[in-house]
Parts: sequence; C-alpha cells; structure tokens
Amino acid sequence: MASALAAKMGFNSLLRKQAKNFNVRICTMESDMEFSCEVKWKGKDLFDFVCRTLGLRETWFFGLRYNIKDTVAWLKMEKRVLDQEVPKEEPITLHFLAKFYPENAEEELVQDITQHLFFLQVKKNILEEEIHCPPEASVLLASYAVHAKYGEYDPNVHKPGFLAEEELLPKRVINLYQMTAEMWEERITACYAEHRGRTREDAEVEYLKIAQDLDMYGVNYFLIRNKKGTDLLLGVDALGLHIYEPDNRLTPKCSFPWNEIRNISYSDKEFTIRPLGKKTNVFKFNSSRLRVNKLILQLCIGNHDLFIRRRRVDSLEVQQMKSQAREARARKQVERQRLQREKQLREEAERARDELKRRLIQLQDEAHMANDALLRSEQTADLLAEKAQIAEEEAKLLAQKAAEAETEMQRIKVTAIRGQEERRLMEQKMLEAEMLALKMADESERRAREAEQLRQDLQEAKESERRAKHKLLEITSRAVYASPGLPSDSMPPDLSFSRENLSFDFKDTDMKRLSMEIEKEKVEYMEKSKHLQEQLNELKTEIESLKMKERETPLDIIHNQNTEQGTSKHSNFKKLTLQSTKTRVAFFEEL
Repeated sequence: MASALAAKMGFNSLLRKQAKNFNVRICTMESDMEFSCEVKWKGKDLFDFVCRTLGLRETWFFGLRYNIKDTVAWLKMEKRVLDQEVPKEEPITLHFLAKFYPENAEEELVQDITQHLFFLQVKKNILEEEIHCPPEASVLLASYAVHAKYGEYDPNVHKPGFLAEEELLPKRVINLYQMTAEMWEERITACYAEHRGRTREDAEVEYLKIAQDLDMYGVNYFLIRNKKGTDLLLGVDALGLHIYEPDNRLTPKCSFPWNEIRNISYSDKEFTIRPLGKKTNVFKFNSSRLRVNKLILQLCIGNHDLFIRRRRVDSLEVQQMKSQAREARARKQVERQRLQREKQLREEAERARDELKRRLIQLQDEAHMANDALLRSEQTADLLAEKAQIAEEEAKLLAQKAAEAETEMQRIKVTAIRGQEERRLMEQKMLEAEMLALKMADESERRAREAEQLRQDLQEAKESERRAKHKLLEITSRAVYASPGLPSDSMPPDLSFSRENLSFDFKDTDMKRLSMEIEKEKVEYMEKSKHLQEQLNELKTEIESLKMKERETPLDIIHNQNTEQGTSKHSNFKKLTLQSTKTRVAFFEEL
C-alpha cells in the first residue's frame, strides 16, 4: 500500500515537472489569491509576485509558509518552488505571513499595508490565544480593532448591539468573567468612544504598540533539551534567544541578545550557539527533528540580520519609503483636516438648519396662538356687545324706576309735612314726660341717701358687737389653763440641683476638608491622565469583581504574579542580560 502511494506521488511529481505551469493558492490575512506559475519559478519569483500584487515594499518582514507533516516550513527564496517540500496536490496552498517582527512597530513599519497585515495577524494570534493577553488589555485592544473597522465613533450610528456578531475577545477572557455579551460590548464601546480624532490607520498602529509589549508577542517557541535531558522551550524573537520552562511561556529563565551571539550552527539534531568572548562556554541543545533545527536557524539568521539592520543607517530604499510615507501622511493629514473642516461646516449648517426649523415651528406655534387669541377676542367682543345691550336695557329700566322713585319721594314729602304737626304734639308730651322723670330721679336719689345712711349705722352696730364679744372672750380665757403648743412640722428638705455634664465629639474639620481636597485633586489627575497603564488598570478594576478565579489558566496566574512583582517583558529581559554570558550558559545547563 505504501509503495503504491509513493509510486503515485512520484508519478504526480513527474507530471508536474513536465508541465509548463502549476497552480498556487496564496492565503493572506485578508483574502485568498489563486493564479498560475511557471515551473521554473523560484521561491523569490513567487514571493515578489505576491508582494507586487499586494503593493508591499517592506518585504523583509514576510515570507511564504506551508504545512509539512506535524510542523511548518518557510519557502526558500533561492530554490525552485517545485524542488521544495511543498504540498503535492494542486493548487499548492501557501500562507503569506509575517516571519519576523519589528522591535518598535510605530517606527519600523512604514507602509500602511505593512501595518495592516501585521495588525490582522497579531489580532488573529491574540484571538486564537497564540499570544497570551490579559483581560484589561484585551478590552482596550478590542476597542482599537473596532475603531480600525468602523472608523470614528458616532453614537447615532454605533448603537447598542452593533458588535453582536463581532469576535473581539479571546474565549479564555470571556469564560473568565461572569459578564454577558452586552456588558462586554458596553465596556469596549466606552473605550472606543475615547479614541476620537484618530484614523483607522492610527487605530491599527495603537493596537500594535500595545500588543508589542505582551510577553508572547513575536516569539517562536520550540521544544528542546539541554545536556541533562531536561525539556525546555527555546524562544526566538527580535531581541534574541530566550529559554523558558515548558509550563511558563511568559517569563524566560535566561536570555541571549543578538549582539552577544557570534555564531549559530547545527549538526543533525544538535544546535550550537557561540556567544562572544573566547572564554565563554558554547551553548548547545538538542531538538526533536532536523527539520526543526533548519527552521530555528532560518529564524535566528533573519532576526539577527534585522537586529543589526535596525542599528545602522537606513538604506536609500528605506529612506525613500519613509520620505514617501511622510509625504503621504502629510497629504492625508491635510485631506483629513479639510474633511474635518467640511464636516464641521456641514454640522454647523445642519445645526443652523435645525435652528431655523425650530424657529419656524416656534413662529408657527406663535401664529396659531395669535389666531386663537384673535378668535377669543372676537368672541369676547361679541359677548361685550351683548352685555352692552343688556346694560342699556337695564339702564332704561333703572331710569323708569328712578322716575317712579321720584314720584314716591314727592308723596313722602307731603306725608312728612302732615306728620310735622303730630310730631310737635308728641314733642310736647315728651317734654312733660321728661319733667316727670326728673322729679322721680330726685326722689330716688333722696331715698338712696337715706339707705346709705342706714347701712353705715348697721355697720357701726356690728363692729360694736364684735368688740364686745372679743372682750368677753379675753375675760373668759383667764380662768382656763394655758393650752400646749402644737408640734412644729419638719422643715421641707432642701432641694438639690444637679447639672449634667455635656459631652461633645470634636471633629477635625480642617483635616477632613484637606483630605477631601487631596482626594479631589487625585480624581482630577486620574481623569486627565491618558496613560496606557492607567487605562489598563481602570479596565482591570472594573471587571475584577466579576472574575471567576477558578477558571484562571496557568498563564493567567503567572501573568498576575509578574504584575504584582512589577515584572514586565522588557524589565525582565534587561535584568537577565545584565548577568554575564558565562553565568547564563551555566544556568541553562543546570536546568
């Protein structure tokens, strides 16, 4: 069976070599391309064709990768495509990916297409958890990814639910917290709204600036063994070589920067690294397969070349690209400012239009009100006219009554004249009655004086009787023995008054006010500061209470320990490289 399969593959290979063309499918991070290639094409011919198709000039970061058995390999530039171990079936599937990573994405990546391809690849690696990303950084990166896709935030367009179909966070982060999709979207949108004034390209660069500080960013890991047979991980990145324990891909045990390495080679499965210095020990390790050693060597050579290249003066091509990029960015900035002004003018015109509409509606309302008032005035005028007519009729009626009253008054006057004689007679009778009353009053006063005199005589008689009785009592009391005195009552007890002591809780209002002022200044500072670490800490604090610690992965636990110890990717690298190379090699061999 195996021999038949080998014969069939050999026959297919022979047919392919006899043909003039072969089909290739190139899978980029954005789309797939399929085209026909000449049999004589080398890897460089195919690679250059893809780069020209994409409009890419920063080609030194990228390569064409293919799968081979249980590992991967990169297409060699100097060999023919069909002479390499590429897949045998057509179309031949190759992946156009970043092979080497920059140390500083903002400074080294010149073209927008280069930045975009790196952004897509790094985002994919984070979402697939090939790069470990803490939850707070995941939320911030997701907000920049949303900005890169949707542009500047607009609350009228980007309403709740617009991210429902988007994959923005690693599944590990989602499972780590008791938060719904709406809660995640709310936090991502809050960060997204703060990125005002940035373009999509700016958002992608900001994404890469944050991602490049992650511990696993740009690191290729390989399983190796030292002389003692201990399983370890070798990490290759833009800064150098790093040795990790198999269960900790975040914190290397020792590191060798590229500027301390003189030579790299391998023999079969044994890999040899010669550091600078004649007295320094050679650094050796074993890998599982020869093919892995070839891949490690490719990555080491490419990263070392770029490490040296970064520290030299840029080539004319790179200087030209940077100049063109600056000019293009300047043109884009001018165009963006023009569009911003137009947008501002349009918004002002729309506001003026809305204000005119509002004013028109207001004037229409005022006109309706005036019409209503006029209608009410007309109704009031009709009512007043009716009332005037009624008043006129009432006035006529009153005039008639006034005439009747005048007639009645004349009749009363006549009657009054007749009654004057009768009144005179009555007055005379009244005068006689008054004289009689005066006489009776005098008689009454005389009788009253007589009664008063009698009362005084009676009072004097009673007083004389009282004195007589008193005198009789004194005479009688002399014959009787003296009576004992009454016991005296005890004195009332003295009243005692007690005053309660008042206690007061003294509060230092000055210190309290000072503390409040300090807290206010602290809050203002936190609000004004836009530093990245503060954003991450704020996000971490917001979601920390919802974390389910039992779901933390080993890498999450290691990352939290590093954060508590203040250890970062760059500080740890600097700390490790301060050790002598000899010490690091000895440490590696003792692991």
